[in-house]
Amino acid sequence: MTGHESRGSKISEYTVRRLSAYYRILEELEREGTEVVSSATLAGLAGTNSAQIRKDLSYFGNFGKRGRGYRVEPLKSQIKAILGLDRAWRVVLAGGGNLGHALCSYKDFGRHGFEIVAVLDNDPEKIGGQWDGVPIAHIDQAAEVVARTGAELAIIATPGSAAQGVVDKLREVGIRGILNFAPRKLDTAADVRLRNVNITIELEGLTYALRSTRR
Repeated sequence: MTGHESRGSKISEYTVRRLSAYYRILEELEREGTEVVSSATLAGLAGTNSAQIRKDLSYFGNFGKRGRGYRVEPLKSQIKAILGLDRAWRVVLAGGGNLGHALCSYKDFGRHGFEIVAVLDNDPEKIGGQWDGVPIAHIDQAAEVVARTGAELAIIATPGSAAQGVVDKLREVGIRGILNFAPRKLDTAADVRLRNVNITIELEGLTYALRSTRR
């Protein structure tokens, strides 16, 4: 186990999310030709403060020097390694509906090292087909697909009623990281990391905020 992994396992999900934000900001700064960024500038772009930047990075080592800022490319590369993005990750996508199709077509996954290697569904009209070169297999072939592709992650884009059964099956065949778009709470074992994305809830948060400002 690396130092990054042992320390990273003790930090909060919020810290990890901020690291992802820093990484994307540093990518943009590098594209713009910026070589050094101050903690104040990075904090302003991330919507936080310099103390939070230093605290988040301190979990993983010493970065930059006080008064000199951070060198953009080395810091970006170090955060990339911390987030596990210095290698490719193979992903299976469960759910061949409209949302699944949209996610399969999302090019930014590939740019950040996530390759969707197969789509799993139970619609006989879709089985054996392809989406942009990605083969569609029956969900009952999950074990074969995971073994053949070496997939470690999964995206769930099934109807809510089917999601728990799909998660259980994927866990049985070795998937240990799941991003869930299905509109329901899912139960997983301790050895499976689950993240939920509920687009409707996020929109409801926005409508509440807008309604509150009009009172």
